[in-house]
Amino acid sequence: MKTIDLATDHTSIEDIFQLAEHQHLFVRTPDGKVFLVTEVEVEEVDDDFADEVALTRQNAALRELLAERSKEPGKYTLDQVRQKLGLHSGSE
Repeated sequence: MKTIDLATDHTSIEDIFQLAEHQHLFVRTPDGKVFLVTEVEVEEVDDDFADEVALTRQNAALRELLAERSKEPGKYTLDQVRQKLGLHSGSE
């Protein structure tokens, strides 16, 4: 793996992508953050997303949780939140 330090090496994004076609590439920003840049095959991305959707659909616990949450009202007043959490209003 190669590291490009943008604090000292002013490489263009096009050059970074070109280098990432052949190897994994670390890019360090001037503020010290490090990013991994690598090429991903489009077919892999599409397949991974389809797999995630299929797994999510098969997750009965998640579906049950979402079904329960969908029955809840969308908005609560501050008093309803306090009551739900067992808190007393500040005026008491």
